[in-house]
Amino acid sequence: MNATTAIPASAPVAIDWDEAFCSEGANCFRFGLDGSGRAYIGSTLSPDAYVSDSVEALRALISAVKAGAADHLL
Repeated sequence: MNATTAIPASAPVAIDWDEAFCSEGANCFRFGLDGSGRAYIGSTLSPDAYVSDSVEALRALISAVKAGAADHLL
C-alpha cells in the first residue's frame, strides 16, 4: 500500500512568467522562472496550477514532446 504524504503549504513563489504561448483554439500556456532558477509551465486558465522542476528536466520534457513522445495523447 502506498502512503500519501501531505506537503505543507508554503509562501507563494514569485514566478517571472513569459508572455503566454497560445495555439489554435486559445489553448494558452506560459513558461516561467523563479528567483532560485526553477522552471515552470502553467496554463493561463488555471493561474495557480503549474508544473515545476529544474530547467534541465523541463528542457528534456519539452524535447521529448517535440520528438513525439506524447503523440498518442492527441
